[in-house]
Amino acid sequence: MTTHSSAIAWINGQWGQPDQLGVPLNDRGLLLADGLFETVLVEQGAPQLLAAHIERWHRSAALLQMPAPPSTEPLHALAREAVQRSGIGTGALRLNWSRGGGGRGIDLPGDGETPQFWLQLSATQPSFSPLIAIVSPTERRCASSLLSRCKTFAYGPSIQARRQAQQAGAHDALLESTAGGLCCGATANLLLEIGGRWYTPPLSSGCLPGVMRQRALELTLAREASEAIGLDAVAEGVVSAAWLLNSLGCRPLHSLNGHPLARCDAAESERFWRRLIAS
Repeated sequence: MTTHSSAIAWINGQWGQPDQLGVPLNDRGLLLADGLFETVLVEQGAPQLLAAHIERWHRSAALLQMPAPPSTEPLHALAREAVQRSGIGTGALRLNWSRGGGGRGIDLPGDGETPQFWLQLSATQPSFSPLIAIVSPTERRCASSLLSRCKTFAYGPSIQARRQAQQAGAHDALLESTAGGLCCGATANLLLEIGGRWYTPPLSSGCLPGVMRQRALELTLAREASEAIGLDAVAEGVVSAAWLLNSLGCRPLHSLNGHPLARCDAAESERFWRRLIAS
């Protein structure tokens, strides 16, 4: 089989490189960001925590009244074939699910429209390198929105937050919640160490119900904060460490808005992350 060193994609039964394939121009995922996706770690040629990702995928589709995405068995088969065709042993498997085509405007498509599924496997390595971060001065995570409970295609606020961080000479940005307090990173859940214990903002803040976040809670390696934790807790030294956690790594913050964190240990964050993957 042909080996692609960087990425391979599948849509409608066809394999190819991502720049060789495409979705229909009337797809609502393309036009309106009306879709859901999951990013699954592939290590040693096998997708990690795939069942947990698919469970969240299906839960999000039901919440947004979308048809149910594909199930575990066919996705395992496609993931295996993607690894075999590409030769990628470690990477990110992105599963995409849009509401499909439709007419002009935002009204939902009729019963005859078919949802669209496609996937992409890209070579990448888990990351644990420290970050300098800021708090976005403009972007917020909406605490009451249904979309905040789902991993949707609509990443505009995160894109702007990341742009702001890079223009400020930082690597990444945190978003505050409309309900108050720090909420999440641009593409990751937030963990904060206070008094030797790890806390994550509650789902009521509008943070994404991340798969790795949930693993940390289930293994009692972290707990939900009972109240908002603001930037002042970092400035005053109440927060001793902060990590950005997702399926592709766990990156400690060296500083936030110019306030240094007392502890920034990449080896510790990697050990924590690997416990979530292995358990």
